[in-house]
Amino acid sequence: MRNSVYYSIVIIFIFIYSKSSIAQTSDLVKKLIKVEENQYFADRDSAYLDPYYGLKKLYYGNLRFAENKSIKPRQTDADLKNNELGQKPFATIIGCADSRVPNEIIFDQGVGDLFITRTAGQVMAQASYGTIEYGTEVLQTRLIVVLGHESCGAVQAAMKLPENPPGHVVTLINAIKPAALIAKNANLSEKETSDLAIRQNVIEQVSLLRGLEPVLSRRSEKGEVLIVGAVYNLHTGAVELIEETITSLPKYAVVKK
Repeated sequence: MRNSVYYSIVIIFIFIYSKSSIAQTSDLVKKLIKVEENQYFADRDSAYLDPYYGLKKLYYGNLRFAENKSIKPRQTDADLKNNELGQKPFATIIGCADSRVPNEIIFDQGVGDLFITRTAGQVMAQASYGTIEYGTEVLQTRLIVVLGHESCGAVQAAMKLPENPPGHVVTLINAIKPAALIAKNANLSEKETSDLAIRQNVIEQVSLLRGLEPVLSRRSEKGEVLIVGAVYNLHTGAVELIEETITSLPKYAVVKK
């Protein structure tokens, strides 16, 4: 039954997604996280205490970057050197290792703001899980964002399904393969198929983390930790918060369009 519901959602998503391959954060998501027009800033301390507010802080920071209004906060020599007392990042970013996606820059954040783990295709394994749980349990970071990006090489490799990938690259391809197969079966153009695989890969990784025992599953279910997905557009500089991963959060699950 759960599989039937899941694939029905995927089919609906494919239909909607095929209408626009350059997606942006939806009006519904902006409404839910209370984005204000002509606003570019959100308080850091509030973002650390309230992960829902943290979403807005990331949105505003990326808006500054995308519109060439970055302020590069907390990036002076003093900020880099005076951190011996520890760290209190307000968000964990699980991103791709791609050198074109520097997380602090695209979200216009500074030293100590983001706790980051990066691998090709943001594929996760035991060490990644431990890192994320460390951020949650020790650093008390309550917002986790899985960040994919346009033209992801790891996803493109998985789309080709090579028979004999070199070395440990096979672990990346196998992890991304379920999303790649869904996209390939959607009968879209080559670009749309690639974009859909990238988004679907993020959605499945969010689902994986929300069910990861024992730490994240319990905290996620209670709404103590938010785990959401996003995709970065290399051309526009904008990060899209994926609607399905926002509307399914405990605070918003009952909200209807």
